[in-house]
Amino acid sequence: MMFRRGLILFLPRLVGLLVVACCSMSIVYMLACTPKGDNQQLALPRVHSPTVKEGYEAILQEREEQQRNYIISLKKQIAQLKAELQGRTEQLKNMQNQYPDSLDIQLDHSKPEKTQANLLAFLRSQVDKAEVHSGVKLSTEYAAVPFESFTLQKVYQLETGLTRHPEEKPVRKDKRDELIEVIELAVGSLNKPDGVSKAKPRVYTASDFVEGIYRTEKNKGTLYELTFKGDAKHQFKKIVLFRPFGPVMKVKNENVNMADTLINVIVPLAKRASKFRQFMQNFREMGIQQDGRIHLTVVYFGKEQMNEVKSILENTSKSANFKNFTFIQLNEEFSRGKGLDVGARFWKGNNVVLFFCDVDIYFTAEFLNSCRLNTQPGKKVFYPILFSQYNPSIIYGHHDSIPSLEQQLIIKKETGFWRDFGFGMTCQYRSDFINIGGFDLDIKGWGGEDVHLYRKYLHSNLMVIRTPVRGLFHLWHEKQCLDELTPEQYKMCMQSKAMNEASHGQLGMLVFKQEIETHLHRQKLSSKKT
Repeated sequence: MMFRRGLILFLPRLVGLLVVACCSMSIVYMLACTPKGDNQQLALPRVHSPTVKEGYEAILQEREEQQRNYIISLKKQIAQLKAELQGRTEQLKNMQNQYPDSLDIQLDHSKPEKTQANLLAFLRSQVDKAEVHSGVKLSTEYAAVPFESFTLQKVYQLETGLTRHPEEKPVRKDKRDELIEVIELAVGSLNKPDGVSKAKPRVYTASDFVEGIYRTEKNKGTLYELTFKGDAKHQFKKIVLFRPFGPVMKVKNENVNMADTLINVIVPLAKRASKFRQFMQNFREMGIQQDGRIHLTVVYFGKEQMNEVKSILENTSKSANFKNFTFIQLNEEFSRGKGLDVGARFWKGNNVVLFFCDVDIYFTAEFLNSCRLNTQPGKKVFYPILFSQYNPSIIYGHHDSIPSLEQQLIIKKETGFWRDFGFGMTCQYRSDFINIGGFDLDIKGWGGEDVHLYRKYLHSNLMVIRTPVRGLFHLWHEKQCLDELTPEQYKMCMQSKAMNEASHGQLGMLVFKQEIETHLHRQKLSSKKT
């Protein structure tokens, strides 16, 4: 028993001695043997060399330096990765702070890596869904989303907007900034080292940009294809970029109560009693009977036909039991801006929505609600784009009779156009109108005053809501451009008159009416002969 215990205690010591002996032999072998290379020897000195100690110290120092440099390199890479991860985490946090209630992507502060991966996966899926890598089957020729092209100086566009120019310098700041950003990003991408070629890379600049095309798929993103000059005459560099749209995010959820929101409709007027009668029919049906939260202010210039206008107003008041109206008479030359300004300032009640209107306007009850919903004191003013009616005599000239007014008010390209050059019909709170300074009262006669007011709002911190509306119509009437107008006003008046008559196709039919009739007559004779 004692022998067994002694053996158990002795075995570990024996194993330890054997390990020490093996290690000693290995060290002696390494020191004694000098490996040879091709035509040279390594720096390991022989054991009996007089410089053994210095040689070992030099080798150890060299290897320590290599390890130190490697560790420093790893630390730098780790620091860069941490900085990049922290930066992206901050971006995600800022996005969450800005849009706290994302509908599709929930940003989790505790798991930024997972959130970032989810976001990147979503953005990549947007690229895959868009028509970037390959075409998609479309049902008709109208389903294709066209590209627009651009250079450093100009944009060539199908959607001409208010400017009506098929080519223009990008005057809108958002469009200008967008294209500059895209070109700069493309240049940066071209100048980024590829890590393969050892030759000195060419430095690209914006002057190497030849042209680009872009298009936007509303629910996916914007595709850009940019072409740059290459290294030789017929060589080019092409960069394809895609700006994916993020998920829809909820910004606000609120209840809006418009039950007590009154609209003061202000109409400046001179003569035109028959038009005012038609206007009051519309006002009675839509404003009084259907809406009911409305006030009418008529600012009348001069005395001619004034009694007839007042009679129409009083008859409507009696028959509809309507008392919310004001009649203001001015003994001076007609000025639309002056009339609207006087009517707005005459109001003495609480803050009210002002609807600047004309006597040849037709509106619906739905539009009055749009007027309320798109205005907010100190924040928003509403500039609706109304649908302007063409001359019914031209549109329905081939019919036996012209349809009723309600039947004419159809939004089609044959019946009218969006009057996107007009800024006269507008809704805003009275407080905003007063604070902005009102109309320029030096402008007389027709046109100009509405544009000046519109520009004042654009130069302010108020949000201008500009959109087509389906419940606001400009009724056709023959336009008279008076000789006393300034040259600029007269030109604007004549342009408006030309656009009011009919579409290009309908006017073309009138211009070539004789040729068309001659053709039809020949066809008729030809059919008789056969």
